[in-house]
Order: sequence, then structure tokens, then C-alpha cells
Amino acid sequence: MLNVAVLDDYQNVTRKFGNWSELDSKINLKIFNKFFDNSDDLVKCLLDFEVLCLMRERTVLSASIINKLPKLKLVITTGMWNPSVDKNALKKREIVFCGTDNRIESTAELSWLLTQVVWRNISQEFENMKNGRWQTSIGRTLFGKTLGIFGLGKQGKQVARFGKAFGMNVIAWSHNLTREICDGENVSLVTSDDLFKNSDVISIHTKLSDRTIGFIDLNKFKLMKKTSIIINTSRGPIIKEKDLITALNNKTISGAGLDVYDIEPLPEKHELRNLMNENKVVLTPHLGYVSAETYEKFHQGYVDVILSYLNGKPKNVLN
Repeated sequence: MLNVAVLDDYQNVTRKFGNWSELDSKINLKIFNKFFDNSDDLVKCLLDFEVLCLMRERTVLSASIINKLPKLKLVITTGMWNPSVDKNALKKREIVFCGTDNRIESTAELSWLLTQVVWRNISQEFENMKNGRWQTSIGRTLFGKTLGIFGLGKQGKQVARFGKAFGMNVIAWSHNLTREICDGENVSLVTSDDLFKNSDVISIHTKLSDRTIGFIDLNKFKLMKKTSIIINTSRGPIIKEKDLITALNNKTISGAGLDVYDIEPLPEKHELRNLMNENKVVLTPHLGYVSAETYEKFHQGYVDVILSYLNGKPKNVLN
């Protein structure tokens, strides 16, 4: 029987969303609910496992960790892309690396939720109601404003459609974006600088790569309108976190909505949490893909990949 470990099941829902009974006679299943912040502890717990099931980028699987797990045969990530896993190290060890099916709706919806919460000062007014106060802020409408999409892929397109439904002018840019793609969505292709200069809301939907890591820095924030906001449900390091904090403290921009961070889970004493208390930023704990519908895809995906591996034809191979 295969020893299978599911990592980072924070909500303890692995068995709820996957039909693991299909594997009852074939595997020994162990579910880990806590986050391992120490690689030595992680390795110690995983020494006897042949299969690891990873939840997106919650746990880093570096070459040094992979090479300390002698029994490892199969690694499964939710979705079809996980930069926190060293694919080359897996390939050198002839360890199979597979992905699962995914859904994009929940992340796009969260992006739009954060946009409205920040734009209309909802978190501030929620605290007012919670503490017996009444309205203290003046919100703004999105109608007639400009939405800037950084990365017009599947999620970017969905958010662009949300913007249009709210009567917004939608513009977009990314390194490889073409006019043909923009025309297909009735979105205006602009330059990088014009995206930051002209947008009232900037929503990030590009992948983290050598070109995008730290791309949004203080110089980019200085291009933005003082009344503008930025939303990030993509990857934390696309924005230089310290520069964002500076821009918010100096009122270079009006606000931010973040679901992703340089370090996850976000440390308890992190400065962004202080800014949240000052109503300068709205923070969520990487909830973009956390929905029942997406989790069904992910956890059943684990089961389906393990079954295919046991049958000698692993599906969704990534290496």
C-alpha cells in the first residue's frame, strides 16, 4: 500500500471533498492540518511517504527537501502550476509530478469583491456598525471609472467583464499581451506606464516570473492617481511590499486590497496588519481559490491522479 500525505489542509476538508473510499484498500492516508514553518520538521514528518498532495503554494518543496525524502515517488499539486515545487529536482529523482483540474471563478469573484470593499470603504463602515457607530466615510461609484487589468488571461478576462458590467472603461497591459486578445474582449491595449497613470483601479492577474517579481514598485505607485487603488489576488511578490506600505502611508495611492503576500501565512505582527487597522488596506488570507467548488476539483483530483498512477498511466503530468 502507498503511504499518502495531504499537506496544509487548514480547514480539515480533505475527506469531505474527495471520494477517498475509492482508494481505501490501496493507500494509507495521513492528513496534516498545520503549516510547517521549519523544513527539518517537514522532512521528519514526510520520510515514510511515497505520495505527497500539495495545496497550491502553501508548502515549498525545494530540491534540498526533495532529496531528503528517499521514498518519494509521486507529488500532486492542486492546479496545473506550482512555482513552489522544484520540478527539475523531481525529474532528476524520476519522481512523477502531476496536477489537478482547477476553477478560475472564485479568484476572479474575490478580486471584484475586494475592489468594491476598498472602493466603498466597506471594512471601515463594517467596523462602525460592529462598534455601535454610524457612517463616517464617503464612498465612490465605479461607473465611468477606469479599470486597469495587469494580465488579460482567464481571470483577467473575467474581471474585465465584471468591470464592464459596472459601466467601467477597461484597459489592459502585460508583457506578452496582444491587440488581438484585447479586441476579443473589447478592452483597450495600453502601455505599462499608461496602465498605471490612467487607472482608477488596478487589478493584478499575471503570473509570478522573473519579469514580474517586484515589477510594481514605488515608481509605479508614483505614476498612479492619488485616488486610485490596487488589488492583488495573483502573487504577493509581484508588488514590492515595502514600497506598497510606503505608498499607503504617504497617501501616494488611496488604498489596496490584498489576498496574497511575500510570506504566507502573513506574520501576526506584519506591518500590513497595522495598516488594515488604520483602514488603509483590506486583507484576506489567500482565499482566492478557497471555495467549495474549487476544493471539489482539487481533492477529487488528488484521488483521480493517484488512481491513474496506480494503473500505470498517471494523468496531468507536469514534468
